[in-house]
Amino acid sequence: MIVSIAADHAGFEEKQRLVGYLAELGHEVIDRGPNSDDRVDYPDFAALVARDVASGEAERGVLVCGTGIGMAVAANKVHGIRAANVTSPEFAALAREHNDANIVTVSGRFVTDEVNRAIVKTFLETEFGGGRHAGRVEKIMALEQ
Repeated sequence: MIVSIAADHAGFEEKQRLVGYLAELGHEVIDRGPNSDDRVDYPDFAALVARDVASGEAERGVLVCGTGIGMAVAANKVHGIRAANVTSPEFAALAREHNDANIVTVSGRFVTDEVNRAIVKTFLETEFGGGRHAGRVEKIMALEQ
C-alpha cells in the first residue's frame, strides 16, 4: 500500500519512527515532511497528505501532531477526505469499518509509540465494513456538495 505521512514539529520524532515502521510492514511511504523539528504550521502538512490521498497518489494517510486533533480538522477540509483522530487500535478499526476513514491522525505527545504503531497497523489492515455503513458514508460525503 502507498501511505503518505507528515507531521508538525510536535509530531516530528513520532513521524520519523512511523516512517521506519511503515517500511518494515512493507508499505511504500511518501514522506511529506517536515525534515526537522523546527516550528511549522500543521495545516500546511495536513494539506499535502490529504491531497495525496484525495488524488489517489496514496491509498491512505498518516498525520502526526501534538494531539492529532488539528491535523484531523485541517485534513478534513480537503474534498474526499475522511480523517479520524485516533487514540487506540479499537478506534482505528472502527474508523475504517464504520466511516471508511482514509487518513488517521495520531498524537506525538500523549500516546506512546507502541500504541501509535498498533493504531497505524490496525488502520491499514482493516477494511471498510460497507453494508449499513455505506449509506452513512455517502451522506457524509454529500455534505461536501
